[in-house]
Amino acid sequence: MHIRPAKLGDLDTLSQICMEAFNTALAATLSSEGCDTFRAVASPAALATRLAKDNLILVAEIAEQPVGMIELKAGRHIAMLFVSPSAQHKGIGKALVAAALKLTTEPGITVSASLPSVGAYHSYGFTQTGEIAESGGLVYQPMEVRLAETH
Repeated sequence: MHIRPAKLGDLDTLSQICMEAFNTALAATLSSEGCDTFRAVASPAALATRLAKDNLILVAEIAEQPVGMIELKAGRHIAMLFVSPSAQHKGIGKALVAAALKLTTEPGITVSASLPSVGAYHSYGFTQTGEIAESGGLVYQPMEVRLAETH
């Protein structure tokens, strides 16, 4: 597996990975509003807009084929973490989180974890920091990981 920064040419594929994983694990747990919100956030155009701003998107590849991505907003918030369903449970999510944490600019990294992903984030060292909330129909658990001061 290789992890690298995303390029504009990756965004269609990354959007497809996000939608495939979303449809497999999350769509059935959300309202139509939440599904519409996610589709808008995961579109190639939305990814391109955020990539052009202060967001960093990393791509995990196997045999030069993208299989996952993580988006780090402002060096301190994981905005998206998705792995293709066919590539899950192989350490790709963990490797993406580890790569993103090395690039952070803050001692604490936050995520608004979808409810089905809370267990995965716990395994990455995150702890819950507040009550379950909702925004645009997306239901999430605020979580955070504190990094060592020598980071």
